[in-house]
Amino acid sequence: MRNRTILGLSGLASAIALTATLATPESATAQAAPTAASATGVDPTVLHVQVILDKLGFGPGVLDGKGGQSLVAALRGFQTSRGLPVTGKADTATLKVLGRYRNWRPTKTIALTPGMLAGPFMANLPEDYGDQAKLPGIPYRSPLEKLAEMFHTTPETLVALNSRETPLKVGQQVVFPNALPTSRDYDVDDADWRRTLAYLNVDARQPVGERVVVDESEGVLKVYDARDRLVGQVSATMGSSQFPLPIGTWTIKGVARNPDWSFDPKLIAGTAPDAEKAIVPPGPNNPVGIVWIDLSKEHYGIHGTPEPAKIGRTESNGCIRLTNWDAARVSMMVKPGTKAVFQR
Repeated sequence: MRNRTILGLSGLASAIALTATLATPESATAQAAPTAASATGVDPTVLHVQVILDKLGFGPGVLDGKGGQSLVAALRGFQTSRGLPVTGKADTATLKVLGRYRNWRPTKTIALTPGMLAGPFMANLPEDYGDQAKLPGIPYRSPLEKLAEMFHTTPETLVALNSRETPLKVGQQVVFPNALPTSRDYDVDDADWRRTLAYLNVDARQPVGERVVVDESEGVLKVYDARDRLVGQVSATMGSSQFPLPIGTWTIKGVARNPDWSFDPKLIAGTAPDAEKAIVPPGPNNPVGIVWIDLSKEHYGIHGTPEPAKIGRTESNGCIRLTNWDAARVSMMVKPGTKAVFQR
């Protein structure tokens, strides 16, 4: 068991090297309070700001202790919601308000449980949707990928907070970003969905949304309550030159939890000429993630993703793509009939 685990982490080392070559220089735009980043590259002060914003419903993307566009957007949303000057920076006024939540520490050390390490896993998921359609489900590739999503972070961040040699075995103490919810008392009848919400550390306490605004210029999805107050905001990927965001006012028709996905090559950019329609089964690495929020605009929805670190940095086929945990949050705030405004 230990040998298998260490082999897994060695494999991650290769993945990290590849990722580093593709990374955008987002650290150059870090806006959090100046502080010395640790030798791991995870700045504890930035991580603390990210954790508090995440818990307050202003999702900064993955919790990785780094600055960048998603953290700037989250700070701007939080500042707007609190009537603060909107700077996108963790300035003095903002830190004073965030300081009320300082007891939410940036990390938690947790002993791994059998449930946290439970599969199924599939290391080599096929990329072809036709091949994916032949599988019983689209699971995580590894325990490390699952643990990263559970705590709203990346495998690379977990390695940085621990070590490459940390064994992933029951009872092992592991340091995670503190994405733990304040409540798991979910008011839903679907047992599978309750388990999904629980392992994704989605808080049971969510505001009620009156309308959703998807703002292309800011790259975010905002949720407003009945008093027109901004009560939540998350980073999003939306549209492309071939399939732009459908500007207009739509309504939410319903929510599909742990959905399958109907692949239609005519609706997806870059598909092979001979590609055929397929039904991709459910799972966290399904192309639409763990939830689909259906819109009155045919073929369009708000959904999750198997690639949370790329939110806001890639293009979509016109839909609104969120991290799986943010998509789950939004699905709890809306209901059939909720207005969805898409704007530039």
